[in-house]
Amino acid sequence: MSFSIVILAAGQGTRMRSDLPKVLQPLAGRPLLAHVLDAAETAGAESTHVVYGFGGDAVRAALPDPDLVWVLQAQQLGTGHAVSQALPGIPDDRIVVVLYGDVPLIRPETIRRLVASAEPNNLSLLTAHMDDPTGYGRIIRDGSGAVNRIVEQKDARDEELAVHEVNTGLMAAPAGLLKAWLGQVNDDNAQGEFYLTDAIELAVADGVRVVGEPAPDLDEVAGINDRRQLAEAESAHRQRAADALMHEGAILADPARIDVRGEVRCGRDVFIDVGVVFEGEVVIEDGVHIGPYCVIRNSRLGAGTEILAYSHLDEANVGPRCSVGPYGRLRPGANLAAGAKVGNFVEIKKSEIGEGSKVNHLTYIGDTTIGTGVNVGAGTITCNYDGANKHRTVIGDRAFIGSGVQLVAPVEVGADATIGAGSTLTKPAPGDQLTVARGRQVSVKGWKRPVKKK
Repeated sequence: MSFSIVILAAGQGTRMRSDLPKVLQPLAGRPLLAHVLDAAETAGAESTHVVYGFGGDAVRAALPDPDLVWVLQAQQLGTGHAVSQALPGIPDDRIVVVLYGDVPLIRPETIRRLVASAEPNNLSLLTAHMDDPTGYGRIIRDGSGAVNRIVEQKDARDEELAVHEVNTGLMAAPAGLLKAWLGQVNDDNAQGEFYLTDAIELAVADGVRVVGEPAPDLDEVAGINDRRQLAEAESAHRQRAADALMHEGAILADPARIDVRGEVRCGRDVFIDVGVVFEGEVVIEDGVHIGPYCVIRNSRLGAGTEILAYSHLDEANVGPRCSVGPYGRLRPGANLAAGAKVGNFVEIKKSEIGEGSKVNHLTYIGDTTIGTGVNVGAGTITCNYDGANKHRTVIGDRAFIGSGVQLVAPVEVGADATIGAGSTLTKPAPGDQLTVARGRQVSVKGWKRPVKKK
């Protein structure tokens, strides 16, 4: 059966002590709400309806998905009221799953379990077993195992307080039935709000079976209300990501010291040292070795490549058997062919480094095409920017660039050319020849350094 998802995301989150709406607080580099939306899409929802309120313009701007249905809850009158705002846009014969924008670690398979339990005319409720259920509504089941009612802590008797199964608030039900139940809910309570959980009692009264589905783990149902809980969710997400990488064949020096802020696809026999941060979409092929404290964003690493400590890669494409770092920086558009080497304190931007070529240390290469087997000496700079426009440098196969060379673009170095150390090139350097472009050396007799006045 097809299903729709309603995500409640209208809360302010005052305990966050932040001007940012709660559902936009960052978890693994992305808003809390983005994680819930990902789960909804992966689960296969027919449509997703986001009920928003506080900071509504910012929330919508941060997640500009044209397929989302945005529903404004102008007044926050409770969870039942919030869901009822979205229900008119959902057909009666569709299952509705209610999720929360501040419960970010719900898994797609758990959503599908809720849907399956709600078919054809049940109400399914995600529950959790807690060692210490203090403060939570207790799940009371009947003799058949169905949920009979939810008892809030303040109203519970001693035998009910002994129950460790609690309500998480996540549920699924046929839209037509949920519309009818929420139409009967009133705000006759201390908070003056319309509670979604009141639908449980109304379902039981109508003879509808309420199925309690235990959550696989507490992380899935953990709500984020303050900074401490956000940090706990970050830790749980980190562990999930580490487990997924190890399942794919990666060796992690310490699973607790890795951060995945996006999607990483990993080959076999990959080693990842401590403190590595992945952002965006990263592909790591077999046998890659990543040293400590690297940051890798939206990049691809070819088989057998080694990324040494403290290197930063951003939108880079690194071929097989390459070496980068330590302290290497590959900026967007850096493309390394097989066996290329980028050494310590080298920056590459929008350039192609040919097969087997070496750019070893203290060098900047920008807007450049380097052929195969080229050696670029220490301290070389491609002067690619004239203050208004960028210009390209082309270095032919097997060229040897001495140390401290400045290549003033646009300029071309021919194949098998040698450029003497300390040269400043403003004209093409022919292949198979030595080119030296240095200023005349002068020594001034009797010259003395200036000294400070006493």
